[in-house]
Amino acid sequence: MTADAPDDPTGRIEKAIETLDLDRKVCLLTGAAMFALHAEPEIGLDEVRLSDGPTGVRGPEFTGGRRSCLLPNATLLAQHWDVTVAEQVGALLAEEAAAHDAHVVLGPTINLHRTPLGGRLFETYSEDPLLTGALASGFVRGLQQHGVAATPKHFLANESETERTTVDSVIDERTLREVYLLPFEMVVTDARAWSVMAAYNGVNGTPATEHTELIDGVLKGEWGFDGVVMSDWYATRSTVASAGGGLDLVMPGPDGPWGHRLVTAVRAGVVGESAVDEHLRRLLRLASRVGRFPASSADRSRELPAPDSPARRDQLRRLAAGGMTVLVNREGALPLAADTGSVAVIGRHAVETIVQGGGSAKLRPPHVVSIAEGLITALGQDRVTLSDGVEVRHRPVPVPDLLRDPETGLPGMRVTARDATGAVLDSRHTEVTELVTGRGSWLDSADTIELTARIALDAPARMQIGVTGLGEWAVRAGSRRYTISQDGAAAFSAGVLNPPAWTTKLDLEPGVILTATRPRLVEHSRCGLIARPASPPPATAIGAAARAAAHADVAVVVVGLTDEQETEGLDKTTLALPGEQDALVAAVAAAAKRTVVVINAATPVLMPWLDRVDAVLWAGLPGQEAGDAVAAALLGEVEPAGRLVTTFPAHDGDGPAWDTTPTDGALAYTEGAAFGYRGWATPECPQPLFWFGHGLGYGAWRYEHADATVHDGMVRSVRAQVTNIGTHASREVVQLYLRPADPAEPVRLIGWAGVHVRPDETATIEVPCDPRAQRRWDTDAQVWRALPGSQVLVARGLGDTRITLALHSSR
Repeated sequence: MTADAPDDPTGRIEKAIETLDLDRKVCLLTGAAMFALHAEPEIGLDEVRLSDGPTGVRGPEFTGGRRSCLLPNATLLAQHWDVTVAEQVGALLAEEAAAHDAHVVLGPTINLHRTPLGGRLFETYSEDPLLTGALASGFVRGLQQHGVAATPKHFLANESETERTTVDSVIDERTLREVYLLPFEMVVTDARAWSVMAAYNGVNGTPATEHTELIDGVLKGEWGFDGVVMSDWYATRSTVASAGGGLDLVMPGPDGPWGHRLVTAVRAGVVGESAVDEHLRRLLRLASRVGRFPASSADRSRELPAPDSPARRDQLRRLAAGGMTVLVNREGALPLAADTGSVAVIGRHAVETIVQGGGSAKLRPPHVVSIAEGLITALGQDRVTLSDGVEVRHRPVPVPDLLRDPETGLPGMRVTARDATGAVLDSRHTEVTELVTGRGSWLDSADTIELTARIALDAPARMQIGVTGLGEWAVRAGSRRYTISQDGAAAFSAGVLNPPAWTTKLDLEPGVILTATRPRLVEHSRCGLIARPASPPPATAIGAAARAAAHADVAVVVVGLTDEQETEGLDKTTLALPGEQDALVAAVAAAAKRTVVVINAATPVLMPWLDRVDAVLWAGLPGQEAGDAVAAALLGEVEPAGRLVTTFPAHDGDGPAWDTTPTDGALAYTEGAAFGYRGWATPECPQPLFWFGHGLGYGAWRYEHADATVHDGMVRSVRAQVTNIGTHASREVVQLYLRPADPAEPVRLIGWAGVHVRPDETATIEVPCDPRAQRRWDTDAQVWRALPGSQVLVARGLGDTRITLALHSSR
């Protein structure tokens, strides 16, 4: 069923509501499990299954589930500045959802890049509301046209992770309307999203899950949203206020604040049964749209591309490489020539490439192609030397295949459940070296759990071993014994998303068994084993890298962040690269004939070495085909034509919004609408390192002959001529920014369009402009008014304006 199909042509929904008694109605309004909704055979309602997104469709298991297609992260995809790419991604994920038999994807994430410290920015599109809304609308259309529901999230003002479950986001009404609501307005009015997720935080003193003004007033009332408003997981903290505030579905289940409490409230007259009926009406409408009401036994997984099929791999490689951004390219250092001689590939991120952020969006890909592997495949083993570089993590992760089940010898570990006497209740092999306990786990009846693995060594080695997870652990590695206490709040963020870890370094012989035992915790929590080679001292690693660089024709040094910095549940405290990576780059640049830096991160980092290197490629978190995508971009097989979607500060603390730490539980958006590039463009802000919209690609451009069409005080379109004066065919993204007539109003993006042009050719491009970016909210009159403009900046990025058009009367 498509988005345009009738919602209830036979009156089935209304008949179902009349059929069910109050208890069964309310039962349907809380999830049946972590990622599933209740079935109700009497009315023909089948189970609706949900899955985390938006970087892939993980399925119902948080760890160790079915292997899934891992896409490039949201900012990397957004750097295409192309709505059709977003639609392709949505269609791809619809196929992945069908393979997992999932009906609702929990994405896209459309909160904004308010501050570069935000831990979850990798999962969101950009700092601009119009760009975010347009790309998200494309994603939603691509997904829903195949009968899978999208769930734009998190409604509203969830721009940081610090104290995210309790923080109150304080925002003035104009900013709320003009900036933070706009992406949600677009996915509702332009793409007809079928569900929306309410956030953990409060907005101006009211929890988002019970915010009547925003949910019933704006979302459902003004915009006519007819889908389901579901809570974020464990976000609902009330019964009456949330049920009466517009929330339709509490997740997860089977427990929650509604159930018998809501039934009691209805019978007491505190909540009207009509409100319950409306929540159920929306839920059944969603189930109808995804083919679960009436129940269907159709097999949705036939003839779908496998995550590692050649067609899918090529699609993902091109999606990743095409969104990568050339930040610096001195004297044509990129693309690398086909006859480039020897190449030194340097850095921990080259051999252990980070392909996804941390948190609920994380999934298990079929494989990961590291940047080192991709360059070796593209250039040949004989032309590439590898240097591991410096340690980049505070909390190491296991090396794949280094831990083996001691009974079967298979990669992974053995998990044993024991009763109070120590007797074995169950023992299983897991393919991964971590698991989640609690809430329906097979370990729920255990008194203790035991994680065991053999460390696969061919020769004696210095190793780093350890354990992750809350609680009191007894750890054994050969003859050594350790008692570890890892404290932390037994909440979802600390217990599952970012559990504590303990490690130590040991000299180990082949055949050593690593075992960790603890009492089972009732709380939903993640735990696992760690084993990896111990890193050398930084000075040793940097010296080896410099020597490798000195003997090569080109040094490709790969640096970046990890899922310790880019993760749900935690914000960053600095934009500096972790470890001694800056010193590594400086040493390589001093030794190498030519230095190309590849940055494996989704969000801004500081670059104190920028003036000493020849080229910088911003690679994002490229997904499962990472290495092949980076190789394709560096060698010019696929042009890295991306444009930045957020502004890069030159120093910590720069910019209109920085801190993510609430004061007395409140986080004030004091910069108002002048955040991101809007604030950077004001006189009081310092110069950024790189502007929003920046990206060089492999072309060079001349702009000429631009003119604007204006109607009713708003710019409707701009036509411009662009000529590729470079030596490579290239894609240009023409960007339009409005400078309002009122100097107190910040500049803002109003339109963009891309065009492919061959060398020495000229293209005329028509760039449409969105009126919603050219209006202001009149707080006194509670209406929208046109925002008069004085100029339109025709630009390659906000820091590279090519033509300035003065605005005159309508024509």
